[in-house]
Amino acid sequence: MSIRTTSPEHSDARLRSYRSLIGDKDVDGVGWVYTVSSRALLEDVFTSVSLKRRLERDPDADVMRHPYVVGRCAVAGPADIDAAVEAAATAAPAWAATPLARRLDFGRRFRERLIAHWDEMLDLLVAEAHPRTVAGWELSCLLQVLSEENLAWYGHQLSTEFVHGQRRLTVRRLPDGVVVVNPPQNAPAPSAALALLSVIAGNTVVVRAPRSIALSTMHLVRELVAPVLQDLNAPPGTVNVICGKPVEVMDRWLAHPLVDDVFYFGGTEEGMRVQRACVERGKKPVLELAGNDGLVVWRDADLALAAEAITESFVGSGQICMVPNYVVAHPAIADELMALVCREAARIRPGFPQDEGVLLAPVRRSERFFALLADAVEQGATIVCGGRRIEVDGTPSDSGVFLEPTVVRVDGLAGARQLDVVRHETFFPLLPVIVPAAGDSDEDLLDLVLTFVNENEYGLRNSLWSRSDEVIGAFVDRVHNGGLLKVNDSHIGFLPYLPTHGGTGLTSGALGEANYPVLSTTHVQGVSVSTGISPRQAAFGH
Repeated sequence: MSIRTTSPEHSDARLRSYRSLIGDKDVDGVGWVYTVSSRALLEDVFTSVSLKRRLERDPDADVMRHPYVVGRCAVAGPADIDAAVEAAATAAPAWAATPLARRLDFGRRFRERLIAHWDEMLDLLVAEAHPRTVAGWELSCLLQVLSEENLAWYGHQLSTEFVHGQRRLTVRRLPDGVVVVNPPQNAPAPSAALALLSVIAGNTVVVRAPRSIALSTMHLVRELVAPVLQDLNAPPGTVNVICGKPVEVMDRWLAHPLVDDVFYFGGTEEGMRVQRACVERGKKPVLELAGNDGLVVWRDADLALAAEAITESFVGSGQICMVPNYVVAHPAIADELMALVCREAARIRPGFPQDEGVLLAPVRRSERFFALLADAVEQGATIVCGGRRIEVDGTPSDSGVFLEPTVVRVDGLAGARQLDVVRHETFFPLLPVIVPAAGDSDEDLLDLVLTFVNENEYGLRNSLWSRSDEVIGAFVDRVHNGGLLKVNDSHIGFLPYLPTHGGTGLTSGALGEANYPVLSTTHVQGVSVSTGISPRQAAFGH
C-alpha cells in the first residue's frame, strides 16, 4: 500500500495526516486523533491503545512513525464546526443553480475516481477493522448506488417535464439547502458516501468524521470527492468535512440556523432525540437507525440457497444494520434448515481483516451478547450452534475478541417478541430462528407469519424464500413494514432503482420510508410555463 503524506510537518510517505476541509481550505484543529492499524488490536492491544494515548498527548512523539500508526485527523473546535456550516450555506445558492446534468456528472466522475483508487480505499477500511471481503462489498454497493441506471433514475426523479396543450409542465425536486451528515462508527465512510446523492440533488454538505474512526471518511471526502468537485468548478464549500465529538457537533448543528437537514445514522434512542430536536427547530430529520430485519423460509423454499442468505446475518459479526436479524422457518423444514445454517455458519471464520475470505470482525463489549443469549435460553430458547468467544485462529477462548456465529431456536410465534433477541436488533452474530407451532393449516400459518412480520417495531428490510406464487404474492401484497422486500435473493445485496437504506417505525422515525437521499433531502415543486393563454379562461373556463 502506498500512502502519501498530506501534512507538511511529516515527510514519512507512509503516514496520512488530514486537517478539516472547510470551504475548500485546510483548517487546523484543536488536537489530533489517530488511527492505529486494526491488526495491531489483534496482535498487541496494549501497545495499540498506548500509542493512541501517547500521540494524543504529544503529537510530535517518536512513536508517530511506529508501523502500527496509519494516520491522523485534526479535531474541529466549536468555531470550525460553525465555519463548515457557514461555508456550505455560502456555496448553496450557486451549487443549487448548477445544471442537473452537471450534478449527475459529479456522481459519474466520483464513481470513476473510486474505481481508480479502489485498493487505496480498501486498505483504509481494512485498517479500520473492516474485513477485506466486507470492505469490498461496501465499496461495490457504492458503485451500484452510482450506476448509470441509478443516475438516470435520479435525473428523472429530480426533474420530469410534460406537454399539456400550450403549457410546459415540470415536476421537479429542489434541494433543501445545507445537509449535515453524521455517519455511524461501524461503517462511516461508505455511509457518508450516501450523502453524495444529496449533493447530486443540489444540496451542499458538511460531514462529521467519527472521532474514534475518522481516517477513511476524511480520505473519502478529501481525496475522492473534493478533486472531482474542483474539476467541475463547484463553489468552495460544496462539501466540507470535520472530525469532532459527536454530542458537541450535533448540538451545534441543531442550534445553527443555517442547517436545513440532519442526516443521522445511529442508535434508535439517540435518533429519536435528534428527530424531536429537529422538529422543534424547523429542520428536517433524515434518520438511519437500527434495523431488525426478518427473513421467512416457507416449506417449499430452496433450503440450500436460503441458508446462504440467512448466514449473511453473520457478515461483519452482525454489526451491519441491514443483515437478517431473525428467521421464521416453516415447521415442516425448520430442522433441516437449521442444520444447513449451522453448517454454513461453521465456514464463517475470524481472522486478520486483510486476509481474504474473513467475514467476522472483532466485537467490543461482548458481555451484552452473552446476556442476550442467557436471557433467551432462560425464556425457553435453545442454542443450536455457536455461543462462544473465539480467538483470531478460530479456537474457543474465554478472552477471544471474536464471537462464534450463533443460532438459537425459539418455538412458537406467540410470545417470540418477548425475547429481546427477537424484538430488537442485537448487533451481534446472534440469530434467532422462530419455528411456529405445527398443526395450523398453511393458509392460517401464512396469515400468522404475515402479521408477525408487519408487527415488527422496526422496518428496514424483509426477505422471503418460497417457490409458491401464492405465497410470494401474499408477501408482495401484504407486507407493508420496511423499505425493501427481497424474494429469493441476497438479503444484503444492492440492486439498481431499489433503495439501499430507510424504512419504517424505529428504523427511520416518524418520517420513515425507503431512503433515497436525492428525494429525502429535497422538496417537490410544480412549474407551469404557458404561452398565449388567457388567465381568466384558464382559471374560470370562460
